[in-house]
Amino acid sequence: MIIERRVRARLEQDFESTLPRFDAMAALEREPDGLTMSQLSAALLVSNGNVTGIVNRLIEESMVVRTFESDDGRVATVRLTRKGRESFQKMARAHEAWVDKMFAGLNERQIEQLMKLLADVRHSIDDNPV
Repeated sequence: MIIERRVRARLEQDFESTLPRFDAMAALEREPDGLTMSQLSAALLVSNGNVTGIVNRLIEESMVVRTFESDDGRVATVRLTRKGRESFQKMARAHEAWVDKMFAGLNERQIEQLMKLLADVRHSIDDNPV
């Protein structure tokens, strides 16, 4: 999709970031107390393995911290650090401006129709797995 390609390109160009990384940080931004790796995988609709690679890179850059539950060392919770939250907020503001600009040619009614149709597509996909 053209929107996704443009957002991917701008994230790379302006922030040296990827869309999966942005999505992971967005999910963590919505959950200040953090998410387990499984919850993060489910939120992103990707495998635990894919999330692990993204989270490991975010940890290396001090954007995310990982803690282990005391009663089960296999369960890790990840949350944004202050640096991660600030970095994500900058990206989110830019992302919003890019999307606003891409949709500037549509009026409010058209945007509402588009959102409804996209929700209908999502429900149809969810209700009819391949």
